[in-house]
Amino acid sequence: MVEEVSGPVIESAPVSFDDLGLPEELRLAVKAAGWETPTPIQARSIPVLLAGHDLIGQAQTGTGKTAAFALPLLTHADAGQGHTQALVMVPTRELCVQVAEQFHLLSKGTGMRIVPIYGGQPIDRQFRALKMGAQIVVGTPGRIQDHIRRGSLDLSQVKFCALDEADEMLAFGFIEDIETILAELPEERQVALFSATMPPRIAALTKKFLPKAELVKIESQRRTLDTTNQSYYEVQPGKKRDALARVLDMETPGPTIVFCRTRQETSDLAEALRQRGYDSEALHGEMNQSERDRVMKSFKEGRSELLIATDVAARGLDIDTVTHVINYDMPWDVEQYIHRIGRTGRAGRTGDAITLIEPRERRNLRMIEQMTGAKIVLARIPTAADIAARRRETFVTAVRTRLAADDFERQRPVVSALLEEFDPADVAAAALQMLWESRGPAADESEDAIAADSEQPEAGMTRLFVPLGRQDGLRPGELVAVIASKVGLVGKQVGAIDILDRAAFVEVPVNRAEEVIEALSRTKIRGQKVQVKLAHPNEGGRPPRRGA
Repeated sequence: MVEEVSGPVIESAPVSFDDLGLPEELRLAVKAAGWETPTPIQARSIPVLLAGHDLIGQAQTGTGKTAAFALPLLTHADAGQGHTQALVMVPTRELCVQVAEQFHLLSKGTGMRIVPIYGGQPIDRQFRALKMGAQIVVGTPGRIQDHIRRGSLDLSQVKFCALDEADEMLAFGFIEDIETILAELPEERQVALFSATMPPRIAALTKKFLPKAELVKIESQRRTLDTTNQSYYEVQPGKKRDALARVLDMETPGPTIVFCRTRQETSDLAEALRQRGYDSEALHGEMNQSERDRVMKSFKEGRSELLIATDVAARGLDIDTVTHVINYDMPWDVEQYIHRIGRTGRAGRTGDAITLIEPRERRNLRMIEQMTGAKIVLARIPTAADIAARRRETFVTAVRTRLAADDFERQRPVVSALLEEFDPADVAAAALQMLWESRGPAADESEDAIAADSEQPEAGMTRLFVPLGRQDGLRPGELVAVIASKVGLVGKQVGAIDILDRAAFVEVPVNRAEEVIEALSRTKIRGQKVQVKLAHPNEGGRPPRRGA
């Protein structure tokens, strides 16, 4: 009989990971990962699993379920034994990679071998990895079955099995594979099943294979951050630094926090940005107090414009003037995302939260959208031409400001001497060129592809042209809000948005396009009447999309 675990006692007083009975090496790994307090599903599931009970966890995607089973599993696994001791089943190869990465993060220094197995990867490579020994195997049900049939995966000594997103595996048609795999496991084993919903077929599976499991159920909660514009850029693997530099050059932000997962990445990225001409400082958990104080003082006083931080090191930051938060590395879950971007948009100000993702991380982003109820808008990575135009525009503005100050007495003798030899326009151009170069190189202006191929919208989307852009103060979230209020489309029905300097492009359903055009053309946006129209196929600085 499934018994529900009482939740209010734990949830009434927030606990720390130190209170859950985890061994010291895992508590240190949790702190290094930047996790401050366990999420509700973690706080209630970890003690149950550490005690050796089967568990059914019902909670939304993005609530930290992976760590809820990974930490107990790592506690019980023995790195000194080379055979497979734990099996984790997931619905997709993307989730397989993500879960394996989280296991690697939490098991650093333990000698534990984690092997992901999924379709689309050469099976010979997986044969070799499994032959070398893997205490923990993470895989999709179909590929797990392949290896069982080929004799490359032995489940005879598995002590722990976790099923992540069981309802998704049902939707993908894996239920028979799951039942076959569970039947192959030894009788003496512990099973944890996690699912956002509990359809009848999954409920039947739990009755058969987890009849004495304890049930932990976390009610869904939607979180919003209304004062923050949220957007993301899709980036090719290995191109994040170039993409970040281009975004920074285009945004010209005020005080900005850039979040990375590891100490090494913060140091490397801060140094790379300094070489590109940015005043950036790293902040991570291994810094002593005097170093931390120096970095924080520099950032608060405006001497450094970028703070490259890990989640652990950013604890306790309380700076109301932060204009941008950039997720250089994708947050592990929605709580971490909310915690990060909550550092901007404070004290009545509007903030900007930007996330850089690789194509395999799209699913995580959609989950965050669902959990927060926010529209995270796809933005176009600026081209070299965009950046050059932006730099010229910013530079001209700065020169005009300096000319208005009219404080050049010390420089006039030098200028007068030069004017005796050269044309005034040449003197001015040379001075500007020297000043331009002294500001450091622009973001990589090569035309190498940085942006990943964006996820194609559903068939039936079309693209509209809006004659307002970044220079008019237009933001993606504002455009979504106007469409939602005037036409009744919800955020998820609005597709990709590109905001250029003097124009914007937005994707809407074909069958609502005329309605959107008519409504927006009758509405003032940023205080201006605008003439919205269908975009031509090649407008907007990127290839036309299907349905456009």
